[in-house]
Formats: sequence, C-alpha cells, structure tokens
Amino acid sequence: MTKTATSPATRASPTVNLHVLGPVLALLLLIALGAWLNPNFLSYGNVTNVLARSAFIGIIAVGMTFVITAGGIDLSVGAMAAFVAGLMILAMNSLIPIMGVGIPVILAGMAVAMVAGFIAGWLNGFLVAKVGIEAFIVTLGSMGIYRSLVTWIADGGTLSLNFDLRTLYRPVYYDGILGVAWPIIVFAAVAILGEILMRRTAFGRHCAAIGANEQVARYSAVNVDRVRIATFVLLGMLVGLATIMYVPRLGSASGSTGVLWELEAIAAVIIGGTVLKGGFGRVWGTVIGVLILSLIGNILNLASLVSPYLNGTIQGVIVILAVVLQREKKAAGAR
Repeated sequence: MTKTATSPATRASPTVNLHVLGPVLALLLLIALGAWLNPNFLSYGNVTNVLARSAFIGIIAVGMTFVITAGGIDLSVGAMAAFVAGLMILAMNSLIPIMGVGIPVILAGMAVAMVAGFIAGWLNGFLVAKVGIEAFIVTLGSMGIYRSLVTWIADGGTLSLNFDLRTLYRPVYYDGILGVAWPIIVFAAVAILGEILMRRTAFGRHCAAIGANEQVARYSAVNVDRVRIATFVLLGMLVGLATIMYVPRLGSASGSTGVLWELEAIAAVIIGGTVLKGGFGRVWGTVIGVLILSLIGNILNLASLVSPYLNGTIQGVIVILAVVLQREKKAAGAR
C-alpha cells in the first residue's frame, strides 16, 4: 500500500493573527511599562480610578462600534453628553420644590437623560437614513448645536446640581459592589451585552452587512434605514447612560463637559479593530481600545513624561496610525 506524501503547501500551519492579538499585546505591554515606571501603577486605588474614569468613554464607545460597523460615524457624542447632563441637572433641580430631595427625583433625572439620549440619537439617525445627509455632516452640525445649547442654558457658566441632592446621588459613582465601583460594573455589563448583540443577533449581522455593502444588504431584505437609525438610537441611549454615571462625579455640567469624548470613543473603536469604513465590528476589541487609551494617559500622568494637555494630540496620532495600519492590512490582503 502506497502512502500519499503530504506537501508542505497542503499542511495546515497555525498562524498568529496580529490584527486580532495586536490590541491585546499592546495592552499587556502598557501594563508592564506602567508597572516598571511607577510602583503605584498596579495599586488598587490607581486601577479602580482608571477603570472608573474610562467607563464613561467605554459605554459610549460600545454604541459607537455599532454606528461605525454600519458605515456611519457620530461626532456629536461629547456635546450630546454635555447637553443631556445639563437637561438632567435642570430637571432634578426644578423637581426638588415639588418632590423634595430624594431618590424619586434622581430616578426622574435618570429618565430625562435616557429619553433625551433616545431623541438625540433618533434625530441623528433620521437625518442620516431618511433625509440622506452624510453622517459626518449631520453629527458635526449637531455637535455644534448641543455644545451651544448647553452653554446658553448655563449662561456661559456652569449648571450645578443641588448640594443635598448631589450628596444623595454621589454613591452612584463612588460606591459599588465588593469594592468595584458602579461605573465599572455598568461598563462591563454594557460591553458583554454589546458583544452578544454584535455576534449573536440578526441586528449585529445586519450592521456588518450594511457597512460592507449597503445595496447588497437591501437586496438581502435588510431594512437598512431601520437598522441605521437603530444604531444611532442605541448610541444616544448609551450616551444618556454614561451621563447618568458621570453627573454624580462632579455634580455639574458646562460647555466644556465631554470635550474630546468623541475622539476618544472613535479612537477606542478603531484601535480595537473595527473597520472605519464599516463592515466589521468588534465590541471586545473596543473595550481593549478604551483601556489602552486610559492607560496611556495614566502612565503619562504618573511618569510626568508629557503634559496632560497633550493627551488629545496623542489620541489623534493613535487614530491616524490605527487607520493607516488598517489600510496597509487591506492592501496586503488585496495582493
């Protein structure tokens, strides 16, 4: 009996996908670098502080993953968060004479934040899907509108939550379960649900199909307009949720609230491996991207290597490099 020789070309050889493992390796290297530069880097206080601060961007970035996967983008999330926070504070302060300082007022404020986020997201989605305006233009315009509105409402200053109500509300940011702050818990829950929604549901598959080729998605009986609006609505509601976790931290809102949040959210999504032009999204990668950005800022602050005012510059460079790497990968795959 003659044995058939197996050629090297037909032998299965395991390969390492750096596009998948790259963000994870970068995160591990950053952790090692931070521990080497500063012994307090891995302390419980610093780790929980970094995770809690990154939770706001992380919650928003999960929603941004769906928008970008479907071929869109939203530049208004930072200004939207400021506007939603302003409305939330105004609503709670105005309800105190009627309802008194108590949990019902806080719950009413949370409801205002979620409804405002829903409406803001729906308006962006409607203008993009039904009116046919480019997402970049729509959200650039709404960014200016929301930022201007919150500045106008605050009369150029700051909207502050009633002191007694803020004291009652503070545990939503500073307390938690078993030493884990509520923002971290909420971020983890949103990330897990987002990954399931992206990988295990028709909605996630439809987002990827629309981002890859909108016409083919239409021919495949995907309701493109409905899915696209849903991605913006989801993002808007997650902005509302992030604002609910953010307001008790400072108890105020102003025209400078949420500045560069859109850059951080988009950067986290791209670093995590989601394709900027749409067609492929990875929620767990976005979580890694959020942690990478947070750790970079934390390391720079602890080591005093660069002024914290340059964090936006570093994030912008990271976004450009991530997009360049995506283009090179695409070009290599086309050869």
